[in-house]
Amino acid sequence: MRALVSARLGADFTRLWTAAAVSTIGDGVTMAAGPLLVASVSDDPALVAGAVFAQQLPWLLLALISGAYVDRLDRRRLVVVVNLARAAALAGLAATVATGTVTVPVIYAVLFVLGVGETLADTAMGALLPAVVAPDRLPSANARLYASFTIGNQFVAKPLGAWLFVVSAAVPFGVDALTFAISAALVAGIRKVPVVDEPRRRSSLRDEVAAGVRWLWRHRLLRTLAVSMGLSNVAFGAAFAVFVLYCRERLGLSAVGYGVLLTAFAVGGLLGTTVAAILTRALGSATVLRAGLVIEVVTHVSLAVTTTPWAASLVLVVFSVHAMVWGVTVTSVRQRVVPPRLRGRVGSVYALLDLGGAALGSLLGGLLASTWAITTPFWIAAVAMAVITGLAWRPLRDAAAA
Repeated sequence: MRALVSARLGADFTRLWTAAAVSTIGDGVTMAAGPLLVASVSDDPALVAGAVFAQQLPWLLLALISGAYVDRLDRRRLVVVVNLARAAALAGLAATVATGTVTVPVIYAVLFVLGVGETLADTAMGALLPAVVAPDRLPSANARLYASFTIGNQFVAKPLGAWLFVVSAAVPFGVDALTFAISAALVAGIRKVPVVDEPRRRSSLRDEVAAGVRWLWRHRLLRTLAVSMGLSNVAFGAAFAVFVLYCRERLGLSAVGYGVLLTAFAVGGLLGTTVAAILTRALGSATVLRAGLVIEVVTHVSLAVTTTPWAASLVLVVFSVHAMVWGVTVTSVRQRVVPPRLRGRVGSVYALLDLGGAALGSLLGGLLASTWAITTPFWIAAVAMAVITGLAWRPLRDAAAA
């Protein structure tokens, strides 16, 4: 069955999908081993937290600029070069770990380089997909990409990364370097695809970024989806920034119980990738997107009122199914609607809103929970999502024709 689906999507998609799956495992390995490495060098909590920020910072600084370069350059070649650069950076980090010369600034520098690479390669991969897959196959293709991320990053890579770090601190970073090299080779095997769909005069970088933002803002459906996603991530980030404390104080879970509850996200995400394309075909994009917003409201209300771990886990599974279905549907709609010459820039705006909303929400969530009750962020998130749902309801009907 897998071979049959791959055949329908084409050999180029198989290479792209395999490249994404391999690098996803490598990313997960580094995500698990990176904090362990920083903690082995310094026991300062601020320095450990700074490692995560060092990899996220490029998205906030460079997302829009990277999107413009993705639209300027050969996307296939860009992914190859960036993955080789990330492989070299990780190999260098592995060498410093193996020789006992690693320092916190070195770790930060490598993580920053990896983050810069993500802004380019991830945006380019998203823009490249519609060039190798027919429009009607995009939901299935995106679902397979999301599934490989869920399985590889959530289930396989993180425990593997922690285990490899115990075996030898340098090994996980060497493994990640190898995955990027393999990914580069696979993407290099994709047939050459055009960068744009029409010749155009080269503008300044600032003008090109502005053109992408203007195009998105003038498209009612995509503007609605982008703003809804950004605001939803503020609500989500605020609620789940204190989730570990919520599990302990509200649900009475131990650290182990908290870890088990988190697997509900992965289970729901995997289930969501299997039904996303089916639901979109059966119900239509507009119905799926509207239902997703309602599910978000119900999720926050349910978590605010429940004190039972099994009920919370069920809510998280349903929410994670929705998150995957929403992601696959929105990505497929965007890839069909946005002209090829603008896919990088429009995709980068989405990425900026995604991370920016989550980051702002995390700051607000901690403040709200410390000022009032642990459930306050969930109640505020529920009200915010109800307002967003009401405002987005009518514009989302345009998704039926996208």
